[in-house]
Amino acid sequence: MTRKKECIAMLLAGGQGSRLGGLTMNVAKPAVLFGGKYRLIDFTLSNCFYSGIDVVGVLTQYKPLILNTYIGTGAAWALDSQDGGVSILPPYQSREGGKWYEGTADAVYQNIEFIDFQDPEYVLILSGDHIYKMDYAQMLAFHKRTGADVTISGYTVPWEEASRFGLMITDENQKITRFEEKPKNPMSNLASMGIYIFTWKVLREALLRDHDDEASQKDFGGNILPTLLAEGKNMYAYPFNGYWKDVGTIPSYYEANMELLDPDCPLQLQDRTIPVYSNSENTKPQYLGPEAHISTSLVCDGCTILGDVHHSIISNDVFIGRGAKIRDSILMHGAVIEDGAEVYDAIIDEKYVVERGRVVGRPHAGAKEITVLSNNDTLTGLTGK
Repeated sequence: MTRKKECIAMLLAGGQGSRLGGLTMNVAKPAVLFGGKYRLIDFTLSNCFYSGIDVVGVLTQYKPLILNTYIGTGAAWALDSQDGGVSILPPYQSREGGKWYEGTADAVYQNIEFIDFQDPEYVLILSGDHIYKMDYAQMLAFHKRTGADVTISGYTVPWEEASRFGLMITDENQKITRFEEKPKNPMSNLASMGIYIFTWKVLREALLRDHDDEASQKDFGGNILPTLLAEGKNMYAYPFNGYWKDVGTIPSYYEANMELLDPDCPLQLQDRTIPVYSNSENTKPQYLGPEAHISTSLVCDGCTILGDVHHSIISNDVFIGRGAKIRDSILMHGAVIEDGAEVYDAIIDEKYVVERGRVVGRPHAGAKEITVLSNNDTLTGLTGK
């Protein structure tokens, strides 16, 4: 017995995120906190809800416990319907033996049975660690209108960052004529966002062939997409002009958080028309002491603030003691800043304690340097923009 869905999503959420250092030592990258109360994966799951995508397979691998617990049944994103829902899909034992996902394409290949059970016309491939709001239904309409075999969502990035991405050249109709994965010498700055819509029949055949290719790295950008283009498949770039951030490094993660404090930021978390949903627990109310001073900051539930906070993001259940100063920083869930401590241009990980009187970062240092403190390691001197 199979279901019949027009389009389902396969959400790649097994990334280690090693460039985020200690922030991903105990959690998968999509589970990293963002904007105070959210986790990175909230944005993609919320997009699925708004786009009418009600079957989402979440492919997990690295440190999945917190992520799996957080997603649960998908109810926080209204993705727990009787004929849909969220399914956690870790690597599993089969007749071929059990093994880790070898790449993004292999992760989807290992779940062909799950996709076949849904019997979709189209499969939407997503990443769980990007910050954006997008209506995938519009991209699907573009895919059908152009008669595409593959549609790749494209975003124009600064030339100096282009080599970090898969890049495309298109004709006047947005048909892709060239695709290259992370080239040293970029020929374009139209970047793949890692969001793909495939006609399932085309993708299924490509995955089977790729699995049998011992030389393949089993990757969408490195193998599947270039191969399909060389075979003459109809591949189109869907232009996305909204806000989108790939927060794969400490500087990009820090900057994306700080942008939320700009009243002109295109991504407004306070937007009630298209809110971002999360599975954040409701905690006790905030307490702001008589000497507390807070300006231009996001402050979440359960915080006790007795000190001075400016231009910072304060997650749930953070304690900031008397005489403490927080400037241009991100304090994650349960962090403790003891009396008289000072924190400048820093990311303080979950439940980390900054001891009484300690100074973290350098005030008025000139060029921005980001200090990351976690219970796993300490990183300093990471230069942001």
